[in-house]
Amino acid sequence: MPGTNEPRTVNLPLSGGVTQTINPWKWIFDWAGSSFSLVNVNLGRSADPEMEQEILTEVGSYGRQLGRMGGAMQVLVDRLDRSTLTKEERHAIEAFEVQLREIEDLKRKRR
Repeated sequence: MPGTNEPRTVNLPLSGGVTQTINPWKWIFDWAGSSFSLVNVNLGRSADPEMEQEILTEVGSYGRQLGRMGGAMQVLVDRLDRSTLTKEERHAIEAFEVQLREIEDLKRKRR
């Protein structure tokens, strides 16, 4: 089958076709480090910010990573015997599925 070696792309809202890099001139000013820009956005603490940036650049944006995790979780949820779950656990699964459907609806509208 053509394209079977290619990863399936799953995007969360606002992640399709959007690059994670905040500074559009990063490639020009890379020599100055990550703190050279008019506006710096710190998305939180990281034990290894350079590794986190490399993952975002080489692997995928946060949205792409979350989308793939959501897709994998949906596979597990589909195989889940819900009769063994408590009311709170069923509610958590249903909320997850609602969120995935809402994401798919938004992506469908954007296409």
